Parts: sequence; C-alpha cells; structure tokens
Amino acid sequence: MMRRSSLAFILLLPLALATQPARAGESDPCVADAEEPARTIRVAAVGDIMMGTTFPESILPPEDGATLFRSVAPLLAGNDVVFGNLEGPLTDVERSPKCPKPRRDGRPCFAFRTPPRYAARLAEAGFTAVNVANNHSLDFGMEGLEDTLAVLDNAGIAPVGGERVAVFNTSGRSVAVAGFSYSHPTRYVHPLLDVEAAREIVAELKCEYDLVIVSFHGGAEGARAMRVTDAEEEFMGENRGNVVAFARAVVDAGADLVLGHGPHVPRAIEVYRGKLIAYSLGNFAVYSMFNIKGPSGLGYALQAELDPETGDVLRFRTPSVTLRHPGIPHPDPSGKAEALLRTLSEEFLAGEPDAAARRETLSRLWK
Repeated sequence: MMRRSSLAFILLLPLALATQPARAGESDPCVADAEEPARTIRVAAVGDIMMGTTFPESILPPEDGATLFRSVAPLLAGNDVVFGNLEGPLTDVERSPKCPKPRRDGRPCFAFRTPPRYAARLAEAGFTAVNVANNHSLDFGMEGLEDTLAVLDNAGIAPVGGERVAVFNTSGRSVAVAGFSYSHPTRYVHPLLDVEAAREIVAELKCEYDLVIVSFHGGAEGARAMRVTDAEEEFMGENRGNVVAFARAVVDAGADLVLGHGPHVPRAIEVYRGKLIAYSLGNFAVYSMFNIKGPSGLGYALQAELDPETGDVLRFRTPSVTLRHPGIPHPDPSGKAEALLRTLSEEFLAGEPDAAARRETLSRLWK
C-alpha cells in the first residue's frame, strides 16, 4: 500500500513545477512576451547629385562612375530611407528643348544628360529615393524625364516629385516622401510657390500615411544665398519662393521631416514644433559642371532618427563631405560643413522670439 507522504508528494509536484520561475532563455507560453519598444525610423539625406553628362560633350567620371560614391557610401548605410536630389535626367534623348545650342543669350546653357546606366550607381551607393522635382529634370523634355522615371523604377529606386510619392514601410509604419519645387509645374512637381496648395497636399498625405517627408527645391543659389530668411527669394530673374514660410507651413499641415536642396550651398537647420527642417543640403556629387569653390564644395549627409509614433526628431548627425576636383565627394574629418551649418543655424535662430529655447533644443538633438 502506498504511503501517505509519497501520495502527497506526487499530488503537489505538478503544482510546484508550475510555480517555478522560467529559467533564463526560456519563455512561458502562458504569459505574453513584453513588446519591444519600436525602433527609430532612420533617414539619410544628401543634396544635389549630377553624376556627369554627355551633353554637349561627354564628361563622365573615372571607371564610368563605379567609384564616384565609394568613399561616402558608408555615410548612407543602415538607414530605412536614403534620399538625394537628382539634378538632370537619366536619358539618351538627343535634343534638349532647353538648350538647342550650347550658348543662349551669350551665356552657357546648362542642360545635363546622364547615361541611364548610371541609375545602377545610385543603387550601389544605397539610395532608395531620389527627387526629380527640380529645374533640371526637364532638360531633355518630358521624354527625358519619363526615361528617368523608368530607369529609376527598374533600379529599385523610388522617384520623388508630384504624383510620384515614394512610400516605405518600416517599423510597422508607413512613410511617404513627396517632392515640391519652384520650377515649371508638371504632374511630377508639387508647387512650392503655392503654400496653401502645399498645405492641402501634405494634409491629405498625412491622412493616408503615418509619417510624411517633404522634399523641396527652392531658394536662391550660391555663397551669397547661404543665409536663409523668411522672405521671397529671387535668382536669375526667377521667383524661388519663401522657403521658410513653405517649410513651416508643411510642418503645420503634418510633415515630419523637411529636406531642402537647390541653393548648392549648406543652409541653416532648425527644429520647428519637434520636426527637423534642413533648408539646404548643399552639393553632394556634382561631376565637372558645377562650381565647387568655397561653400559650394562643402556638403554633408543628414542622418536623422525619427520617433515612429510622433515623427518628432529624436537625434540627428551631419557628418561633413568635401567635393574634390572636379566634384567627387569624400568624407571630411575636419568637419568644415558641420561647423558652417552650426554657425548658420545659430544666426538663423537669433531673430526668433524664443531663440534661447530653440537653440537649446537644437543643441540637445544635434549629436
């Protein structure tokens, strides 16, 4: 006959085992695992890119561009969205309606035509989205622009501009990238100059996507245009918009990150209502056809981390890039572009009524 103490042991054993804590590395199937906090959404963004041209003569980089981005590609790695502004079409179209002759009104006429195969160079560098809403996309007409869209699509790179909204899904969130410009309106250009229309476009995108990134091509060009102001800008007789009014308006409408380009020099950075605005990313890779003297030869890679729930910027970095003749990007350990950026940003915020608080926020988030 079984002894009473043995029977009690057998009856209590399952209960004892059930109440023992799980060993390290084991999970209890009856208890839901704690949710891991959502990671940040990482965006890398750079400015103007022109990889060489075949018009009016062939001026292309060494090794057919295979090494053009080699030294700066690590600055773009490990991000959910990698963005740049593509200056000029990727096409073989022969005639340029913009420049039927190399000179116009006694001045050089600048139309860029990069071989379509160079889309692969962008993909190899890690780009996932490039802006086509700018003043050079139509250098070879709508046919040249349509060629560009097709080769970018084939390379797995999302074109950005007007109705071409790039969409990424990361960390369980949808991220849209939309392109605006002061340039000739087409179906591939959202209007920079019509701020109210821009508000409506961004508000509609915000209803459809969790986060919205706005790219804009605007502002005057060159060293004299480094200091951005809350005013309309003109260049070469063209209205280039009030980029401060535009950028803040689209943030008010729901934009989470605003990326400016076109002035070909770095401009101020600000944090407005928790959102990061870069007023000009400067030049990044502009082979042979651009001025790269002084600040025009300084660029940077914006590396921003955004809160996946709110879109607020959590932290950002701006590693410097220098363009070596005739426009090839290299990392700049001396940090010239970043030093300039910090100075420009301090000056820009000086006139704000809450300048001290704004500077403290910028300093805290700028790593």
